[in-house]
Formats: sequence, C-alpha cells, structure tokens
Amino acid sequence: MNSRSQRISRRTVLRGASAAVALPFLDIMESPVTAKNKNRKTAKNNNRIAYLYFPNGVAKGSWEPEIIEKDGSIKKLNRWMQPLEKVKEHLIVTSNLWTPRGNGHGAGTATWLTDGGYDGRKIEVNGMSVDQIVAKRVGDQTLLPSLELSIKGEGYFTGNLPRNSISWLNRRTPLSRETEPRSVFDRMFRTSDGIGVDQSIVDMVIENAKSLQRVGSRADRRKIDEYLQSIRSIEKRLAFADKRVNQALRRGELTDTLTRPEPGIPTKHFEYVRLMIDMMVLAFWADATRVCTFMMDHGQSNRYFDFIPECKGTWHALSHYRDISGRTEDDDGKISWDTMESKRNMYNRVTQWHHEHFAYLISRLNDLHEPSGETLLENTTLCYGSSLSDGHAHGERDLPLIIAGGGGGAFRGGQYLKCRRPTSMSELHLTLLETMGIELDEFGGEETPLQLG
Repeated sequence: MNSRSQRISRRTVLRGASAAVALPFLDIMESPVTAKNKNRKTAKNNNRIAYLYFPNGVAKGSWEPEIIEKDGSIKKLNRWMQPLEKVKEHLIVTSNLWTPRGNGHGAGTATWLTDGGYDGRKIEVNGMSVDQIVAKRVGDQTLLPSLELSIKGEGYFTGNLPRNSISWLNRRTPLSRETEPRSVFDRMFRTSDGIGVDQSIVDMVIENAKSLQRVGSRADRRKIDEYLQSIRSIEKRLAFADKRVNQALRRGELTDTLTRPEPGIPTKHFEYVRLMIDMMVLAFWADATRVCTFMMDHGQSNRYFDFIPECKGTWHALSHYRDISGRTEDDDGKISWDTMESKRNMYNRVTQWHHEHFAYLISRLNDLHEPSGETLLENTTLCYGSSLSDGHAHGERDLPLIIAGGGGGAFRGGQYLKCRRPTSMSELHLTLLETMGIELDEFGGEETPLQLG
C-alpha cells in the first residue's frame, strides 16, 4: 500500500522498547485543518511560539539598527547586532516597549510574561503567563503542553525564585525549568526510566521507522532519515557532555567560580546553550510541543564570560559599565577595568554572543520545512529580549525586544518598529497570542493588540 492510498494520523509516533519518537509533518499524514484567514491575524493549528529571555539588559544605544529606511525597513544593523545581519529579513526590532508594573532584576523577570505587578513578600504575580495561556489552549494536541528550558545559573541569586522563572501557572505558582539537556530529551522520547543512557533512541525505533518509510513518499523517506540523524547527533553530543564532565572532575578543571554541572550539562557554555536551542528546534520539528520558553540565564546572572576575547568580569558586573573600580555591587573584588568605554564594549560583546545563538535558532527553523513547503520559521513566532533596558541604570523603559518568524503569515520581518509612546508589553502579548489563534479581551490591563505590520 502506498502513500496515496494510506494515511496516518498527525499524532503517529515511532515506537520501540521504552521509547516513543514523535514525527515531523509528513506527506503521508492527514492534512492539518487550518484556521488561517488571510484577512485576520489568526493561526494555523500547527503554529509554534517561543520566548527567549536574557538578563541584565543591554548598553544604551546597542539595540537600534544603524540604517533604517523611511518606510521602517532595516537596511543595516549596528556592529553589536552583527550576528543577526544575515537573518535581518526575519526580524522586527522594537522600541519603546516596557512592563510598567514590574521592572528590575527580580520583578522584571517575574512579570516579563505576566505583565502585572509583583509582590515579593507573597511571591505573587499578576496571573498566568502568556506561554501558559497558549499551553492551556493548544497543549492537548501535543506530547508536552509546553517546555520550560533554562541555563543552570551561576553566582549569586541562583536560588532566588523571582529571578528564576518567567513561566507562571497562576499568580502564585512558578513553573520549574529544565536545565539539563538529557532530561529534556528524555521527556520527549523516552517512555521508561529503566533504560540506560547509553541506549540509542534511534536504534530502539529503527524497525518501526523502516516500515513507515516503505509506505511513505520519497520526500517522507528523506525527511525521516534526516530527522533520525538529527536525533542521533544530539544523542552523541549528550554522551560527549557526560564524558567531558567526568574528565573535568578528574582533572580539577572546574574552578570555584563555576557551579559544578550535573551529568549531561556541557562544561563549555557555548555547547550548553547551543544544545538547549537544538532541543527547542527538535521539540518544534517533532511537534512534541508548540510552546517553549528559554531562560538564557537567571535574572541577575553573575556568569563569567572570560571565554570571550578581551572580556573579563561577571555579566552583572559588566552591565554596570559606568563603575570601573571593581568594588561596587556584587563585583568579585579582584577585577577592575581601565575605562568605562572598554567595560561597556565587554558588556556589548556578551550581548553579541547571545545574538549568535538567536541567529542560529532562526537559521535552523528556516532550514526545516513543512509538507506544504513552508519553513518551520514561517509558522513560528519568536520573542527574544530582556526585562531591563540599559543595564547600568536598571532602565525600565525601551526594553530590548526582537520578534522573529512569520507567525503563520501574521507579519513580515525586516522592520524597525518604534512606538510613538511608551507602550505596555501587554499589547505585544495580545498580538503574539493571536498568532496562536487566541484572542483575549484584555491582558495586563491592555485591550488593544500592537500592530506589527
């Protein structure tokens, strides 16, 4: 029986001993029913949404494009945004957005997706965060209602609750975060705790995959091969991470400035962040979930970025770039800086380093295709930014925010959106909810969605 006469459910999985692997969209699958209306900014039922948060803000002036056309299109990004230059046609860079009732390292993190006030004494926010509003509406269509990812914190405030959660189930319940890549992988693919970490998921389901390939189209066979190769690649990287951690422990390479990683967390920060992003891509590709948040660090990160050339000091210390003595706030008392300009440039390099990973995510989603021919990026909305504007001033207004992806046809990229007045981020949330087919009367006290073009 061939793919023309046999159809399978969109929720079909590859099964093996103690494993179940969700599949990407295939030709052989039942065509997804769409709710897309070209006259309205609503969503197809397979749209995805992700929120990527980074702490400590950015240096004033480092977020605006260098050259903007009269119609608002971006001609050239600035030097610190250079990693995003190759994907700028997919970006909407915003200006003059803020969260008026919650700002700073603690309250800002807790209210970034809840957009109300934060009571630190009661550990209480405005209500359910926008990602969980989406998960409540579409989460029953996928294996996982939502996926909450985070980099394991370093330095002070690693155990501080408001600095460690952007996703809230309700006003008093922050959601736990997955910080270990292996745990994320197992949640998506493993159905039993009784299997060894050295057992390949691909090997477990390969016979089921071969039988499906026999009835699928040529494109389906290629897509299944590509997909399983991607899973196997991640398995190898997880195994390598375990090996490197054990080697580092034996050799004493983990210094007292680092939190000792749990098994499966790469010792190199670049590899760690990249692996977590690949987990997000895999989750969207497999349709394991359509809602994801990723905290690229906790809300007042003191991580050292001395692996970046000409960069010294912790992220939070660098964010206070006007203080160069090394004796203020939570400086380590060992590092000082020659000039304010050199320290600000180091701070900008840390921001630039995170742009590299966001650009990678955009490119990966743009390389993968739906059966309709559209890319995953076209059917995904990404919101990337921080709960602080200027890091030194603990700035509240003009938060650094970028929207990327197509939102299922809801908007186009390559634009610089400067709001005429300080505008609540709640208006943006209402717009992004619409890309997932969710229309609310109000959110965070706002009733009018932000027009993204």
